Amino acid sequence: MLHQFFGGVHPAGHKDLSAHKATVPLAKAPAQVVIPMSMHLGAPCKPVVAAGDTVKVGQRIGETAGLGAPIHASVSGKVVAVEERSYGGGGTMLSVVIENDFQDTPDPAIKHRDGVDALSGAEIIEIVKNAGITGMGGAGFPTHVKLSGAVGKVDTLIINGAECEPYITSDHRLMLERGEAVIGGARLLAKAVGLSEATIGIELNKPDAIEHLKSLAGGDIHVEGLKTRYPQGAEKQLIQMVTGRQVPPGKLPADVQCLVCNVATAAAVWDAVTEGKPLTHRGVTVTGGAVAEPVNLLAPIGTPVSHLIDMAGGFKTTPDRVLYGGPMMGNPIYDLDVPMMKSSNCILCLTAEEAATQDPAQTCIRCGKCVEVCPMKLTPLFMRMNVNKRRWAEVEALRVMDCIECGSCNYICPARLPLVQAFRTAKFAIRDEAAKAKARAEKEKEAAKA
Repeated sequence: MLHQFFGGVHPAGHKDLSAHKATVPLAKAPAQVVIPMSMHLGAPCKPVVAAGDTVKVGQRIGETAGLGAPIHASVSGKVVAVEERSYGGGGTMLSVVIENDFQDTPDPAIKHRDGVDALSGAEIIEIVKNAGITGMGGAGFPTHVKLSGAVGKVDTLIINGAECEPYITSDHRLMLERGEAVIGGARLLAKAVGLSEATIGIELNKPDAIEHLKSLAGGDIHVEGLKTRYPQGAEKQLIQMVTGRQVPPGKLPADVQCLVCNVATAAAVWDAVTEGKPLTHRGVTVTGGAVAEPVNLLAPIGTPVSHLIDMAGGFKTTPDRVLYGGPMMGNPIYDLDVPMMKSSNCILCLTAEEAATQDPAQTCIRCGKCVEVCPMKLTPLFMRMNVNKRRWAEVEALRVMDCIECGSCNYICPARLPLVQAFRTAKFAIRDEAAKAKARAEKEKEAAKA
């Protein structure tokens, strides 16, 4: 039995631009890839190669230091630099720059694995760790860490095929084209955490994907069609929709005995376990009214965004903005030479009409629409009022840290106020003050010892 989650909105989908376009490899590989040493939550990786080294596809080039996931070369060729480069997350990041030799020579360690059925859950998690797999539908949390923390604590595995944000179709195409990998990966993820079944949730605007996966699934994999509503693909909302359980404020899915993984993550797990392939490529939708030919591409991680846009025929009109991700949660790209990363499921190139930037922000009229649609049951109008007055304690008390930045409040606001941007500012300020307070306390503690 399916349930409902609180709030949400129904933005126009615009998925027809690319939903019927098969995922294709790049017609022309990039001459150079720039692979950032941070594509996951946690500390950046330490490069284990240097300028002048020759590398192969799938060779480890970045080693973890604490929470994180290793990083691998996505093309074969020569390392020409290990240096700071422009980064999709903002600013710069230490990156490994590889000059492509266009041979796609695989690392000898990549081999088909026999006896997959005999692997233990712990062995599957170790393979996932070594493959550098991270969440491919969200913030890039290292998958092996998520799995390890769920062992013995969860009774429900949900594979997220909702893909609820407008324009994005890379997961839709993946489910149609690599359904066996999605189903197989779901089974491996279930086994890794000690479960015998899983549920795949897909929004009803993808009926072909629902029917296709149902035709492949056995009795252990349940495929559920979900009523289309944004932000259904958010972990907490998907859990509530599928199970009826509500994740309490400040808690994680494991606190309600649930684990959520994206369909692209499941497919990557299948490739890693059965074929020994680390995460080096991913599907990405390049779309929006500003590109000549919206497409779904399979591209090496580290491919410049400008090259992906060229593979979509280039711009047919000057874009108002280019985003990593969809129009609701996507982050703006200011340098088109920044690289695609593990979490890059979409490059969205919006016209001015699509971006709706012609209406300037007005004054809040306290209509309460933002409160009605917030899936986390927050009060965006009061949060923003306190942000404007820099009352960080009051903003934190209003649970701004629970905001998932889905953009539903921005979407519904008749005054077009930049609400999510205000909440991001508040989160940064609250974390910064907490760090400063911790540093002061440590300093005082050291002074007391002296």
